[in-house]
Amino acid sequence: MVDFLQAVVLGVIQGLTEFLPISSSAHLRIFPEIFGWGDPGAAFTAVIQIGTELAVLIFFWRDIWRIGVTWAKSLFRPEYRGQLDARMGWFIILGSLPIVILGIALKDVIEKDFRSLWIVGTTLIVGGIVLGIADRVGSTDKTLKHLSLRDAVLMGLAQALALIPGVSRSGATLSMGRFLGYERETATRYAFLLAVPAVIGAGVFELKDVPNGDNLYGWGPTIVATIVSFVVGYAAIAWLLRYVTTHSYTPFVVYRIGLGVVTLALVATGVIAA
Repeated sequence: MVDFLQAVVLGVIQGLTEFLPISSSAHLRIFPEIFGWGDPGAAFTAVIQIGTELAVLIFFWRDIWRIGVTWAKSLFRPEYRGQLDARMGWFIILGSLPIVILGIALKDVIEKDFRSLWIVGTTLIVGGIVLGIADRVGSTDKTLKHLSLRDAVLMGLAQALALIPGVSRSGATLSMGRFLGYERETATRYAFLLAVPAVIGAGVFELKDVPNGDNLYGWGPTIVATIVSFVVGYAAIAWLLRYVTTHSYTPFVVYRIGLGVVTLALVATGVIAA
């Protein structure tokens, strides 16, 4: 029963933090240590993220269906190839390749060395500073129709940095999007869509490791956490899209830096283990 209660808490944390540029993987690494539960494990973290990505699939199902159908038609009918949705299909596929390739190549490093709280705390701070600079200096003159292959791949490369807990998938993608001149809502929407194949793919890839390896929880708690993350994540998407239309990323920058500093201080003083 304790494992299931912990799973509910971790599912809420995942759902609340996945789409905000504050790193859900960092929170799933830091807070269990603070609570005295220990590291839930890389496989648990990857699998429960499937819940939040299912929320994306449902929230954006019309966009995803339209993009998928148009992209598929463009493979056989040239008149569709110039349409934005057909290009978006290729952008999402090609933009996902960096995180897929690096995720497979660096699997052992990601699951062990990168989970050090020294690294997590540092990347929270550095990523927060980068996000703050990008949001301040980036222009807002580009919308989704201006998205090019170069920009899509650059945002995909930025997303790949999120293999390091603390970087934040959405934070890295949004930072690159703002540096490239995209408005906040456009960068946020593309970050959501770009994350779907990578996150679901990583979760499915890690399914086999849930009952094995260095994971704190078995199938039951993992399934519960995934369901909770789906419900909470769905609400978080709607809130974030409304928020970014009229607000800057400053609160997230301040929060990231603050959490990073607290994490490093707790590790340095021995309150929590790295």
